Amino acid sequence: MTPKELAEKLNGIEYPVSIPPLLLAEARAAGIVIVYGASDDLMEFDGAICDEVGCCSGGIAFLDAKGLLPDFEHLCEISHFDGLRDYFSRFDGRYQVRAIWESEGYSWTYKTDIPHETFDVMEDGEKYCRGIVFALADLTTKS
Repeated sequence: MTPKELAEKLNGIEYPVSIPPLLLAEARAAGIVIVYGASDDLMEFDGAICDEVGCCSGGIAFLDAKGLLPDFEHLCEISHFDGLRDYFSRFDGRYQVRAIWESEGYSWTYKTDIPHETFDVMEDGEKYCRGIVFALADLTTKS
């Protein structure tokens, strides 16, 4: 499965998003990440990364080939020194996914320099979110 094939299968999915388990398993096996919005404050990651990032009215998730970078503020609050060391060792190779609230007729859209495909999430026949799909393998170390 490729990101394009997966985006085509997801296009038109209804909100709240419930991706069929078989499709999620295929995405995980292929190392493909699915990003979409939930409510007014969450950026959801499914497939090869299964997590969420708080982004009330917009926000940024940082990730690399290993997945999402942990929340920096949380690491500082709990004085997690090994976590901070790992965070900074990965930070130079990071990519961003920016969640944009209320843009282009959608509640959520995403901006990134990661090669990706898009799909529409619908709510009651209206556009809710323009999600993205990308291959984790495309997150190579930046120089």
